[in-house]
Amino acid sequence: MENIIILICFILFIYLLLVGHYISSLMFVVGIIGIYLLGGMDLLKGFIQNEPFNSVSVYSLTTIPMYILMAQFIIQAGIIKDLYGLLFRISRGKSGPLGIMTIFLGGLLGGVSGSGTATSAALAQIAVPELRKRGYSPELAGTIAACAGSLSAIIPPSVILILYGVVAQISIGKLFTAALIPGILLMLIFSVITLVYLRVYKKEMKLNNSTQEQFEENVPVSRYIIVTILGVSIAVAIFGGIYLGIFSPTEAGAVGASIAFIMALLLKKVNWSFMQSSLVETVKITVMAMFIVVGASLFGRFVSLSLVPRKIIDLLQPIIDQPVLILILIMVFYFFLFMFMESVAVILMTVPILTPILDVINTDPLWFGITLTIVCTIGMLTPPVGLSVYVVGSVSGIPIERLFRVSTVFAVISTIIIVALLILFPQIVTWLPSQMH
Repeated sequence: MENIIILICFILFIYLLLVGHYISSLMFVVGIIGIYLLGGMDLLKGFIQNEPFNSVSVYSLTTIPMYILMAQFIIQAGIIKDLYGLLFRISRGKSGPLGIMTIFLGGLLGGVSGSGTATSAALAQIAVPELRKRGYSPELAGTIAACAGSLSAIIPPSVILILYGVVAQISIGKLFTAALIPGILLMLIFSVITLVYLRVYKKEMKLNNSTQEQFEENVPVSRYIIVTILGVSIAVAIFGGIYLGIFSPTEAGAVGASIAFIMALLLKKVNWSFMQSSLVETVKITVMAMFIVVGASLFGRFVSLSLVPRKIIDLLQPIIDQPVLILILIMVFYFFLFMFMESVAVILMTVPILTPILDVINTDPLWFGITLTIVCTIGMLTPPVGLSVYVVGSVSGIPIERLFRVSTVFAVISTIIIVALLILFPQIVTWLPSQMH
């Protein structure tokens, strides 16, 4: 009977997904129906009365609005354009260095804003035209902007890491610290792939020097100084504060938001429109995240009641003594899952199922979370639901299918390299958190 109920709920889940339901309501509906079919109305009432409140009244979730508010202050103040203008001057407009600096700028912005969509959109608007002037094909320039934007999923403060920490009950501070080295490694891999692309297609590149440069305008040096000093201050406050044990992740987010607001004040960007846009967007994104958490919580209860984790462990029994093989299978599964579903929903739905399996094969949940988030970052570049690619395509006007042709190559190569490195050398993830105070 349990297997029939699981099958019914799985079919319902796929149907609602295909007809375009929001992932929060989808998990909510499937969770309620599954709990009712397994335990009846009395059990369902108990969960409905307590679960929604309990799932969102977790202190660690207060981290989310703080980092979203910080991201909104940075975006509304136009700081992304200033940083790109600064990098443009440092690279002197040379094609190779400018492409690599665009990727590292995405990592930096991920570290101070945590907003992949906003970073992708901004770089599509600012960076793509400049890269195209330097001989980059439209699809390569767009892919670089998408790769740079996707880095916010792994570079702290990442909402993905926060939600994984809540579900897996791991210190968010340790997750943030553990993500630094793999995040930098992923930026390096993206950069190397970019350089290979440039070398392979060098003959096709046509440098356009006659076009008037976007960043030749006279931006005051004082503006670059303010942006640089306060941008570094945000990164130091977040990473240094958490690593040294001075701040909790939530307190670090509040400090970062305060510095971002001071930056906007010094740049004379604060007015009624600035405050309204920042606060409204923060509330919208936070509420959306909380609804997903509620839906995922009820869905997780159904998964626990249905004993799906135990059934999966039984299926894996023939290879249970080969944990590396199981981990590779799990990561391949996630790679395809992130191709079709929104990343937050994937993590909230699957982590409760996989946690017992990780216990059986003695896998460090901290290592697993970072590896999973790396695959999630790359999933933002793959068809058919590569969010970063869609954002870049809509802003830049580059056809989506042309972008996916290049971004999928970036995604497959970087997944194989970095997941292999993390499996072979888990210290890449675990060393830095072990040094925390």
